[in-house]
Amino acid sequence: MVDSVSQIATVSEIHVEVAYARPDRQAIIPVTVPAGTTVYDAAQASGIVGQFPEIDLETAKMGVFGKAVAKPHEQALQGGDRVEIYRPLIADPKEVRKRRAEKARLARRPD
Repeated sequence: MVDSVSQIATVSEIHVEVAYARPDRQAIIPVTVPAGTTVYDAAQASGIVGQFPEIDLETAKMGVFGKAVAKPHEQALQGGDRVEIYRPLIADPKEVRKRRAEKARLARRPD
């Protein structure tokens, strides 16, 4: 027989992960949070800022499994989700591609 109280407690909690990566180090922190927890709240509950003090959760871009979340304070998580905290871009990807294409074009040009 299953204890209904423990079953309710299990159903009301979900397991998620919070991930952050730098070029030199990464962390994936498993967290158990109440059902309905938001992306932001899970990131805060993980304590990841203690390991990476450069993270500003108020302004950091976040996503779930590689999909950006527009409103981390409002987006609720499902059990098994992985919250990803993104570092700020150091270069505009469009500009990088444009420079790479120009370099390749110049390399193909006969002298």
